[in-house]
Amino acid sequence: MTGNHTEPHELEEQRQESGRHRLDTSVRRRRVLIGGGGVAVAGGLAVAGIASADPGKSNKGKKPGKGTGTTASASTEASASASATSSVCVLNAEVTEGPYSLDGALVREDIREDKEGFEVQYTFTVVDVGNDCAPLADALVEIWHCDHLGEYSGFVGGNGHTEDDNGTFLRGGQMTDENGQCSITSIWPGHYVSRAVHVHMRVHTDVTLTDDSYTGGEIIHTGQLFFDQDINTEVQATSPYTENTTQETLLENDSIYDDGGASSGLLTLTALGSSVSDGYAATLTVGVNSD
Repeated sequence: MTGNHTEPHELEEQRQESGRHRLDTSVRRRRVLIGGGGVAVAGGLAVAGIASADPGKSNKGKKPGKGTGTTASASTEASASASATSSVCVLNAEVTEGPYSLDGALVREDIREDKEGFEVQYTFTVVDVGNDCAPLADALVEIWHCDHLGEYSGFVGGNGHTEDDNGTFLRGGQMTDENGQCSITSIWPGHYVSRAVHVHMRVHTDVTLTDDSYTGGEIIHTGQLFFDQDINTEVQATSPYTENTTQETLLENDSIYDDGGASSGLLTLTALGSSVSDGYAATLTVGVNSD
């Protein structure tokens, strides 16, 4: 027998040890719940604050009225859930800003301009993992997204439609208050080939405000926001979104969204009326690391 011979029981121990290593790697890449006083970072992800959607699950497969706060009763349940877990932070993914970003966004609350579409009233709460998930004041939360035809300002024509392009529609941001909160009003985005419906986001610190924009600062978070698939399907099947005849990618097939629910940017939605055309309120807590 040679010195390299391995007994069967040793092979079994090696297989078990290998399995433990694979499991450990997987665990490091998953989101971790953290108590209010504790802070952690794992797998290259930043910690985000609690949102009323389950941080470990998406809301795909839920019908309007049963999803993330699409009725008054659901909204009440979501608020109760948020209150009960307000001391918890969850890890949140950093993702690519995509090919349609522009510098120097307008600082304004309403970014719709003259664009058609169903109103979305965003409320973001920014928390700082570098300070025990305390609210982060004086941060600029910037968002941008396509219109109902799938076109981005500054890049009109990139998704096959011809329209006026002023370089600013559906782009802009707001400063957070002492509670780390800001509100932005826009429309529900349209879609384009290869991506599920989404919104881009950046969080900046130390910016200098000008008359209607900003200069300087540092980008400390880059993320994307996503919508319940069932509600989105109804939206995209309603005018003016039906003018967009390009193929739509479902949330479950998106190349960026990783099925992580609120921790991956899935918005909590509350209907503003009885029809999707009445619009939605959309909330999310965004974790950043100011350090």
